[in-house]
Amino acid sequence: MDHLFRRKRVGLLKPLLSLSLVCASFLMIHKLRLAEKDGLGLKRARDADWCGSECFSFKKRVVKSGAGSSDPPLVRQSDAQRVSNGTPASWDAQVLNCSEDASVRTQDWFRRLDPRFHQFVLHRHCRYFPMLINHPEKCTDGDVHLLMVVKSVIEQHDRREAVRKTWGNEETVDGKKIKTLFLLGSPATGKDTKNLQKLIEYEDRIYGDILQWDFMDTFFNLTLKEVNFLKWFGIYCSGVRFIFKGDDDVFVNTRNLLELIDFTVEERREADAFVGDTISKAIPIRNRQSKYYIPKELYDKPYPPYVGGGGFLMSSALARRLFVVSQGQELYPIDDVFLGMCLQKLRLAPQTHPGFRTFGITRRRVSPMNNEPCFYKSLIVVHKLSAPELLRMWSVVHNGALVCAQRTSVWSPGSNQLERPKGHTN
Repeated sequence: MDHLFRRKRVGLLKPLLSLSLVCASFLMIHKLRLAEKDGLGLKRARDADWCGSECFSFKKRVVKSGAGSSDPPLVRQSDAQRVSNGTPASWDAQVLNCSEDASVRTQDWFRRLDPRFHQFVLHRHCRYFPMLINHPEKCTDGDVHLLMVVKSVIEQHDRREAVRKTWGNEETVDGKKIKTLFLLGSPATGKDTKNLQKLIEYEDRIYGDILQWDFMDTFFNLTLKEVNFLKWFGIYCSGVRFIFKGDDDVFVNTRNLLELIDFTVEERREADAFVGDTISKAIPIRNRQSKYYIPKELYDKPYPPYVGGGGFLMSSALARRLFVVSQGQELYPIDDVFLGMCLQKLRLAPQTHPGFRTFGITRRRVSPMNNEPCFYKSLIVVHKLSAPELLRMWSVVHNGALVCAQRTSVWSPGSNQLERPKGHTN
């Protein structure tokens, strides 16, 4: 069960690991205190509502929430209507209680399955988990036009900080309100769980933009972030118009993203909007050394069309439908493929837009095009950048002295795709 649940620590950490963690903790606390002194996010901090790790026990979780969370959050539709649609009025997974499906062990295919997938398969029925940090108030402060949802892990503080200073900055653009949330699980086995948890609670005290669930933050559990967020969204943020979902190492041109949203609304494509860097006719990777390796016993047919998980846009209307269909879809260890499976159940295909480059502007990392700011100015999403690279590129792209050729992006007649921006090709 080590890929889903936190184990009790046994013995003492090795001295070198302890020293490294202590140093890292002091460095992160120092950065967070500087941010707090500078007033970044202080308006979200509520000392009266703050509680530390003592609020959390293994069997029952007391959730740390944002302002006003001691009372039920304001909602735009009645609780009765939500319940009738299969969505609870509040987060109802409060107790960590999910044992393995022992019957699977008797299956011949399971005995042949690569051992690294055993725990995933044994606990694949475990879907919704208690929340360690919640912000039910995030979408109640007026109408939110766009919700930026970012997948991250506790240790990636620098990436979250860079996102907050760039495309994840909560602001209002041309009257359209943008909010940001980071999705996290809990530290994996072998890490300094207690100290890392305290650090993330302290970070959330400053910024108020973290959702955290009580499952281990591992690669196979990225799909849990998808299904738990879809449920959370239906409860607390269903009035939001659009959702951008992405990683914490991408560059997002916010204004270009808002223009795409405007165009989608004007063309009345909002109901089925799911736009990104589409991957079609893909098959499972059988190379055991690959991060994306899938054994035949787990899946043995071509993938449905799906978008790269580095960044994509979907409408609120489609997110609610995805939640419903996801409940009947067996969990899959690759999160973006899982969403493609859910879309297939809805008989929908993701829409391709050339502005989403989830493999970089060009897959050759040494190419000078990957560092050309005019590409970033004309695109919507570019993957993959380090925190310093993101900050530097954001500064250059938003420098008024930068002059680039004008580009346009429109829906091509009779197609469900968008034309490539004029002026540049790969």
